[in-house]
Amino acid sequence: MMRIIEILPAGSWDENQAADVYHADYEGRHRRRKRLELQSGAHALLDLEKPRLLMTGDGLKLEDDRIVRVESQKEKLLRVTATSPLHLLKLAWHLGNRHLPAAIHDDYILIRNDHVIANMVTKLSGYVAEVDEAFSPETGAYSGDDDHGHSHSHHDHSDHSDHSHADGGHHHSHHH
Repeated sequence: MMRIIEILPAGSWDENQAADVYHADYEGRHRRRKRLELQSGAHALLDLEKPRLLMTGDGLKLEDDRIVRVESQKEKLLRVTATSPLHLLKLAWHLGNRHLPAAIHDDYILIRNDHVIANMVTKLSGYVAEVDEAFSPETGAYSGDDDHGHSHSHHDHSDHSDHSHADGGHHHSHHH
């Protein structure tokens, strides 16, 4: 199986050169180590030091120099809207407190479909609509960018458990 040796950011390569396509929802695009099934039926192995979110238009460069284009699949999302910019800001704060992946726009926020969260938003007087869209949430502080972290050599390639989930059980919920 071909390994992916490099991830080329969207816009940095010619998408017409793509030899294949990797089409996936948010789950499938936010990975550290995974066998990716490509559109052609071929497979490629993604094996990164840290999980990262593959964005639409990114290129996955294979060992034989072919490039696979990443495409975001539409998925069921909740579109959260509010009565004012300040209200939306407050909703964003509540969502952020739950460490949910969220795509934040000027006048709406997209989150994954979750009825518990939908209820919370409604209680806070926000509006929720189900939509089918590609999900590209903020990556923010949790995403490992490639510039640091190569100095300490972790020899953990045999270890398939990803210890790097931002939500790994550390929910500080201060509900009094």
